[in-house]
Amino acid sequence: MSRIYLDCAATTPMREEAIAAMLPLLGAGGYNPSSLHAEGRAARAALDDARAAVAGVLGARPREVVFTGSGSESIALAVLGAARAAGARGRHVVTCVTEHHAVLHAVDVLEAEGWSATRLPVDADGLVDPAVFAAALRPDTVLATIMLANNELGTIAPVADLAAIARRRGVLFHTDAVQTPPWLALDVETLGVDLLSLSGHKFYGPKGVGMLYVRSGTPVAAQVVGGGQEHGLRSGTENVAGIAAFATALVCAQRERAETVVRIGALRDRFEAEILRRVPGARVNATRAPRLAGTSSIAFAQVPADALLIGLDLEGIAASAGSACAAGSLEPSHVLGAIGVPPGDARGVLRFSFGRTTRELEIERVIRVIPEVVAQVRGVAV
Repeated sequence: MSRIYLDCAATTPMREEAIAAMLPLLGAGGYNPSSLHAEGRAARAALDDARAAVAGVLGARPREVVFTGSGSESIALAVLGAARAAGARGRHVVTCVTEHHAVLHAVDVLEAEGWSATRLPVDADGLVDPAVFAAALRPDTVLATIMLANNELGTIAPVADLAAIARRRGVLFHTDAVQTPPWLALDVETLGVDLLSLSGHKFYGPKGVGMLYVRSGTPVAAQVVGGGQEHGLRSGTENVAGIAAFATALVCAQRERAETVVRIGALRDRFEAEILRRVPGARVNATRAPRLAGTSSIAFAQVPADALLIGLDLEGIAASAGSACAAGSLEPSHVLGAIGVPPGDARGVLRFSFGRTTRELEIERVIRVIPEVVAQVRGVAV
């Protein structure tokens, strides 16, 4: 029995094209791009090509692309770096309660340094009200950070509207777009953001490579200092092989995006409809908001998520309980609490996240298995 992987929001395996781009640069081509000799110049050319490819996807200038070691590092550089660089103008930041912990913990660091922060509430579908966002901006606000798509619910925030409000008020705007490359267009001019974070392993690229878009003229204080690589914003010899694979995976994800969204969106919708029909007490979270086509958050009443995950795993199906970043925690996720899911129900929420390789036959099998596993855990005969 082949296994079925429905945890693509947590991570994805590298695609063949990304591996092919990476391998030559792990061997004879793996030199330091800061070196002036021929080997170094070849590595620099590979790095420049990757930067240009990423900039092309984003509608950005190559110099606005900064490579990092992860999505979390990109977020920290954006939140801490932009806030600290603008600290002379004010010491207040705005975010929302359902952000990824990479954002929330960075804001915690600022507060420990004496900054003030406003964490905005969300509605039952996980969205921030633009009017509430606008009201939260103060004369001393220097940065706002709202994620483009939630990693647990898949809800898509009205980032272009929020960024426009921030720009009119002279506030820098960052978005965590880590979940979005296979599903959404990422043109930074359309989004209107000043800073945007990505992570390679969320779209079939390598782990250990992230990226931060920094709009020209946006002040950012480096958080990793040393040799001054990445335009002085992130020191350390670049992971050229990983960056080449990152760029290849991003280009592929965006090229396939339209077809993937239609195909996977249809599978996701069928999956949800059948689970609701076949499993008493099941409920899909955040259905009234626009969502990523590949994400489904489902609450199973009277079923502990860990027991359900074990049952599914024994049947060859991989999913997760909310965010994989909070795996092992016995507490319901902060996202589910923020949208008003009762604690008892929140403990039975699973996230199923589909990917480019998910197939209809796999979903049909999952639809058959889930009701059986839920019934077993509930101690009720099928």
